[in-house]
Formats: sequence, C-alpha cells, structure tokens
Amino acid sequence: MSATEPTALPQSHPGRFGAWMRWQFVALLLWLVVFVIGLQGLYEHLAYRDLQTDLGSYYPWGLWVASYIWFIGLSAGAFLLSTLVYVFRIRRLERVAPLALFVALVTLFMALLMIWFDIGHMERFWEVYLRPNFHSAMAWMVWLYTAYLLLLLAETYLVLRPRLVARADAAGLSGSLACLLVGRRTPLTEGERSRSQRAILILGALGIPLAIAFHGGVGALFATVDARAVWNSSLYPILFLVGAMFSGGALFTGLVAFVWPKRDEDWRSIVRLLGSITLGLLLIEALLDWADLSVPLWYHIGIDVSALSYMLTGPFWWVFWIVQVGLGLAVPAGLLVWGRRSPQVVGAAGLLAAVVFLGARLDLVLPGFVSPELVGLPNSYHDGRLLYHYFPTWSEWELVAFVIAVGVALFVIGIRLLPILSGTDTPALQTSEGVQR
Repeated sequence: MSATEPTALPQSHPGRFGAWMRWQFVALLLWLVVFVIGLQGLYEHLAYRDLQTDLGSYYPWGLWVASYIWFIGLSAGAFLLSTLVYVFRIRRLERVAPLALFVALVTLFMALLMIWFDIGHMERFWEVYLRPNFHSAMAWMVWLYTAYLLLLLAETYLVLRPRLVARADAAGLSGSLACLLVGRRTPLTEGERSRSQRAILILGALGIPLAIAFHGGVGALFATVDARAVWNSSLYPILFLVGAMFSGGALFTGLVAFVWPKRDEDWRSIVRLLGSITLGLLLIEALLDWADLSVPLWYHIGIDVSALSYMLTGPFWWVFWIVQVGLGLAVPAGLLVWGRRSPQVVGAAGLLAAVVFLGARLDLVLPGFVSPELVGLPNSYHDGRLLYHYFPTWSEWELVAFVIAVGVALFVIGIRLLPILSGTDTPALQTSEGVQR
C-alpha cells in the first residue's frame, strides 16, 4: 500500500469512508487552530523575547525547558524501540520499526527547535561548534545531539532505501522525491542489501549508547547543579532515561494504533505487544518516582524537602496528583490492563501517557527554583523579575503550540511522501545472503 493512500478504508464502504473523511477534516481544522495560535507566539517571541514570559532571574527555566526535555525524551524512547528490531532482531516489530525511526527524527527536530527558542541569543548557537568548552556538560549535549541527528538521518535513509527504489517509478510527488533521494530505479542487488543490513546494525548499535548518553546526560546536567538540592541526585540520569523510554514508547504505541493503515491481526498483535512494553516501562517509571520522593520526605530532612513539598502540596499540587499521577500513570495503567485486547484502547492509553508526560517534566524542572540560594534573598531586592513564583504565560504556551504544529506537519508530510507505512522490505532482518531469518 502506498503511503500516499489515505488508509485501508475502501470507498466501497461509503459510510465508513465518509466518517474517516470527517475525522480528517476535524484533524486539519484543529491543526490550523494550533498553528495560527503558534504563529502568534512565534511573533511575540521574536519581537519581545522573554518580556512576554513569566521567567525571571530567580526562575530562568520554565515551560520551554520542560518541553524540550519532553520532546528529546520522546525521540530517545522511540529510537531505542527501533533498536529492538535493527539490533536485537525482534521480528514481530519489523513492520513498524521504520515509523519508530521517523518519530525519533521528528521529535528530535522539535526538541532542538524548542531549546533554540529558549536561548537568549538565538543567532549565536553556532558558537558552541566553533568555540566549544568541553568542560561544560551543555557543550557536550550539543555535540551529542549533532551526532545523534546525523546517525538518525543515515539509518532512516538506509532502512527506507529499498522502498524508495521500488517507488521511484511511481507517478506524483512521492515518486519524484523517491527518485531524487536514491537516484536510481533498478532494485538493490543482494550485495547492496547485505551491506545495508550491516550498516543499519552498526548504526543501531552505536545509537544505543549515544541515546543513553545524550538523554542520561540531560539528567546529569541537572544533577550536577549543586546549588539546586532537589536535582542534585545520582538517580536523575536514570529517571531521565526511563522517562524517555516510557514516554517515547507510549507515543509510538498510540501512533501505531491510530496511524497504521493496514488493520489486520498482525497489527493487533503488534499493538498489544507495544502496550505490554509501555505498561512495563510505566511501572518502572512509577517505582523510580516513588524512590525519588519517598526517601527525602520520610523524615522531612534535607534542604530539598521544601521544594518537594511545594510540588506535592503547593499551589500547583494538581499538576503532580491529577496530571502526572492520575492522567499520566493511573489512567493509562488501567486502560493497558483492562483494555489490552482493544488496539484503540491501548493506543488511547499510549497517547494520553505521552501527552501528559509534559506535566512530569514541569514537576521536574520547576521545584528546583522554589528555594532561595541565600537566606533572606527574596526580601533583599524587589522587582517584577525577582519573584519566587512562576506560571507559564499564554505567550509561552503559544510558542510550544507552534513547535507542536510544526512537528505534526512534518510527521504527516513524511508519512505521505515517504514509504514509511508501506511494505516490509527492510533489509534489517536479512542474513548476508539476503534470506529472511
């Protein structure tokens, strides 16, 4: 089936096809609303920079940094799922593995775009390449992201190459793009397929420590900020990594459930397997969250207790209890357990967990700024930008909406023009002689 075809719904069933078209229209209308709102946020950011935000000297990080961590975790999680096929040879997920790579690529772009907007001088981002300070964890993050981006592009191309060659003769924009990308119309030889297989295996294997390094490194970046006691924990790199696998796996589960065109028994089996993986990661995430919170709060000892108490019982207690614990953990767990036989229920649980995981990232970033570094500091200076209070402004949400709208557009264009959802002719699980394992 071509990726340019709408779905597996045939026009011979006019009722079902009409309902599908109505959902397409509603989705397009919703995207346009989000995009227009996002354009307003982009204009306000470019024109006024941080003047339209609630950020200040005491709260330099807010919604944008939390969103960046959220997006980059989605990317790392989706990529690590793809390695189950391209490195560990789990054939049951072979059909959907190219989609995992593409999701990782799109969400990585969203993360980089989000953090680019957050830096003070956006035009100076190239300085970290020309004059890097490798004693800085942040400089290492930029270089690791760059290596990860190049690896993702190369692996995605190699995985899609046989499909692109097969589509190069097709009419329309997708065929022209395929021809442009591969520059040939003749099928790959067995030797070319074997070399592609080895290259994909090598890239996937290299990507595992790279994904662990850059997202675990984000956790290490927080953990090494000694002035913020609530972050200064060796558990943070693990929390970031497990959170990435959980949120990325949840997002991928939802996309396979609702975007995949061929709804056969094999698809249902794949969704159930992804749901089981997501449920396992959810339980590990809940266990680590409990360990991170219960130890310092047990005897109420330590300078980070005030920050944790602020998160649990402060003015934004509902973000933790309702959004993070309720909608992000309890509801998806219930759906994954009692609705595991329904692909739609499993997919809804995955999408819900992935979307509201932004609340978990807000609860990770914001409590670090609750306690003053110096006793009496809030009473020493008085200014509108010197407040120990933060709540994202509408302008901040608008810019996040812009990044989400751009990411959704890239995803839809990609699955329409590239053979991501069609065929299973990836060389990932072939032997050197080209025979399927």
